[in-house]
Amino acid sequence: MLEKHKPDYFLVITIIALMVIGLVMLSSASAVVSYENFGNNHYYLVHQLFYGVLFGLMAMIITSRIHYHFWKKLAAILLGVTLVLLLAVFLPGIGLEYGGARRWISLGTATMQPTEIVKLTFILYLATWLEKRQKGIRDWKYGFLPFVTVLGIIGFLIMLQPDLGTMSVIIVAAIMVYFIAGARWRHLAAIGGTGIILFCILIKAAPYRMARFTVFLNPEIDPQGIGYQINQALLAVGSGGLFGRGLGKSIQKYNYLPEATGDSIFAVMAEELGFIRILIIIGLFVFLAIRGFVISKKAPDLFGKLVATGIITWIAFQAFVNIAAMVALVPLTGIPLPFISYGGTAVLFTLAAVGILINVSQYTRVAPGVSTDRRVRHSISDNRDK
Repeated sequence: MLEKHKPDYFLVITIIALMVIGLVMLSSASAVVSYENFGNNHYYLVHQLFYGVLFGLMAMIITSRIHYHFWKKLAAILLGVTLVLLLAVFLPGIGLEYGGARRWISLGTATMQPTEIVKLTFILYLATWLEKRQKGIRDWKYGFLPFVTVLGIIGFLIMLQPDLGTMSVIIVAAIMVYFIAGARWRHLAAIGGTGIILFCILIKAAPYRMARFTVFLNPEIDPQGIGYQINQALLAVGSGGLFGRGLGKSIQKYNYLPEATGDSIFAVMAEELGFIRILIIIGLFVFLAIRGFVISKKAPDLFGKLVATGIITWIAFQAFVNIAAMVALVPLTGIPLPFISYGGTAVLFTLAAVGILINVSQYTRVAPGVSTDRRVRHSISDNRDK
């Protein structure tokens, strides 16, 4: 194991910037619905700040100080607890139903969404399991079948809720980790082919999914019905122009755009900030992804590489899908924009995951933010002094 050095400060600064932007935009996007539901313009902001951001930052600081190898010991236990929570959403008196989906657990005055937790715990378990089976990963019986079995169980429990968007994020992150671990191309092709078939079946099995796919192919269809959300989102994005209407001046947040504080918050951002500023925010997500994959590439061992890959793939892919859905590049999925959308559980566990990524960055083969040439010059200087 390499000697510990300073963390990737570029990563930390990017995360803080996204969190600040998220709080500012949530304050604007939630003002109307917050006042209507609670008589207070800042209810959602305060709730996000205390239950999501503050606890999330505490979790990030804690996990960034714990050596990432520590999670090997708890990976199986954490995943087991998460599976229990995924089942608990179906228990009367514990699970909560909203919009025909059962994805939440009641915690008195607060709620918890287990699918946000499983994103992290499954990555930790998968990285631990794949590291132990390095020699058997490419084997059909000892590598491929166990992988698809565990992935199938997780996917099945999530689809019972149902939550196709979250399942897609988890599957993509898991496959990326499996690929980095050394999976065979034909095994990946088999997973991809099977996934496409299952995806088509799931779309046809639920009328609302089929409606979303139909709208994706033809956004102009039924603008007051199944095409309402995407048309309002496109209207918000388009009306923002180059420089936006101005912070707090969105029209779509006045009950025109569904889920303005959650899945659709990017559309409100585009309307208020405009194309130029939105490009900067997208650039922050791209930079975050680059830093994450650099950390993965330079991780000192396979476990660190797999954990970093899983975490950054999860965050980057989820951000891409959310933004792409708001501009009609992919069908609407109903997943939040990381660090920005309202949701305490999502923010908490995303920041906890980032903390683990920061810890991995402290053991990379070349310190993030320090050029190789600079390290070489220091080494030469040290040798001369000797």
